[in-house]
Amino acid sequence: MSEYMSKEVREGLEMARKAQLAKRSRLRVQVGDEIYPILRFSDKSFAIDAENAPHMRGLVDIFDGGRHMYQALIVATSFDGHAMVYEFKRNTVASDRAPLDFERDETAPIALLPIS
Repeated sequence: MSEYMSKEVREGLEMARKAQLAKRSRLRVQVGDEIYPILRFSDKSFAIDAENAPHMRGLVDIFDGGRHMYQALIVATSFDGHAMVYEFKRNTVASDRAPLDFERDETAPIALLPIS
């Protein structure tokens, strides 16, 4: 078997690899109105496809499908093969409710029943 692959075959294999990574991951990063699929994600950084990647810097939102997971402050750090890597300066877990400014009593009633 020959070790040589034509340029078209290599490009086709690379496109298939990228498509598989993007399909497998539900993670997305949103910058304004633009949304980019995340290829790799760790607690310190994430990577997106370099062909579509803008030189992002600043505040972004990270979603898992439709669920808002993180609001992060990022900076582009490196080019890793066919992916652009962005590191977190700050990564805050998104919450669907406002934080309480008081401590809740564990024995407090959850709801009140009407008197009839």
